[in-house]
Amino acid sequence: MVNLVAAQTPLLHGLMKMAGVQPHRVEIEPGTVVNFWVPNETVKKPKKGEKNKTPTLTKPNKPVIVLVHGFAAEGIVTWQFQVGALTKKYSVYIPDLLFFGSSITDKTDRSPTFQAETLVKGLKKFGIEKCIVVGFSYGGMVAFKMAELYPDLVQAMVISGSILAMTDSISEATLSELGFKSSSELLLPDSVKGLKTLLSVATYKKLWFPNRLHKDYLEVMFTNRKERAELLEGLVINNKDPTIPRRYISYGGRTTKSSIWGSHRT
Repeated sequence: MVNLVAAQTPLLHGLMKMAGVQPHRVEIEPGTVVNFWVPNETVKKPKKGEKNKTPTLTKPNKPVIVLVHGFAAEGIVTWQFQVGALTKKYSVYIPDLLFFGSSITDKTDRSPTFQAETLVKGLKKFGIEKCIVVGFSYGGMVAFKMAELYPDLVQAMVISGSILAMTDSISEATLSELGFKSSSELLLPDSVKGLKTLLSVATYKKLWFPNRLHKDYLEVMFTNRKERAELLEGLVINNKDPTIPRRYISYGGRTTKSSIWGSHRT
């Protein structure tokens, strides 16, 4: 039986190319490859007769915005409805985090720091020196790490549905409130019922899809389950371990001092 989610993938990819981005895999280092959706205009295909058949990439000519996805879907699935509007004014880059889409590594590090370092290495290979980072959920925590480690690269951030770091106390309190024993139980569902529960937690309005579509989505989007479970384990840190840097964020014309413990206006 045809998987309906997999069947629509070529159509989605075609629409994204029409919107202004196309996939390009880049080797970060031996054993680590990341898939990015990059601006069409930065990809120069070899001319007929040239021996080198590998496309070359040029630097972007518009302000760069990087869209970092969450845990439930790869990059282009998460951001498909934003691409068309953003490519009019920005050079849009959409990475698949490690173990999502076709991004892989043979390294054992599963921390958000490693994800952030890997993304930045990829962006630098594209000649990107400054960017705006937009992060959703898990991608928000990776984005915060990017800004912490590479302040000269990240000019501004937009974060939705995320926190600076997932401490053990926050993890335990959240899972207890939602009625789950572990993050994997919530974020790596293995049944239609589990996926429906995840979607009900993650969305403001209830979404209705037939069970067949839920089943197909599980098969396509929840691959690399072992590695993703390790990513969730690597996400949680001890309350006493982190040194949370203070960031000053513009908020309605005022300055906000923000940290993992909350924020206050000054």
